[in-house]
Amino acid sequence: MTQELNEELLDKLTKVCLCKGISRAVMKKAIRGGAKTVAEVQKATGAGSGSCGGKRCTPKIEALLAEAKEQ
Repeated sequence: MTQELNEELLDKLTKVCLCKGISRAVMKKAIRGGAKTVAEVQKATGAGSGSCGGKRCTPKIEALLAEAKEQ
C-alpha cells in the first residue's frame, strides 16, 4: 500500500508536459478514461499545445500508453 501511495504522489508531482504543467496523474486519468492514442491524450489534457508543440511530452505520452497496454 505504501508503494501505491508513493507512486500516486509521484504521478501528481511529475510533469509530463512541461510547457503546460500537466502531471503524469492527469495523463494516466485520460488514458484510463479511454484515450488510446497520443492525439487523444493531448486533446483530453491540453498537452502538446505549449511552446514546444509536443516535442518534449509526446515520447512520454507514448511510454504511458505502452505501459497501460501492458497492464
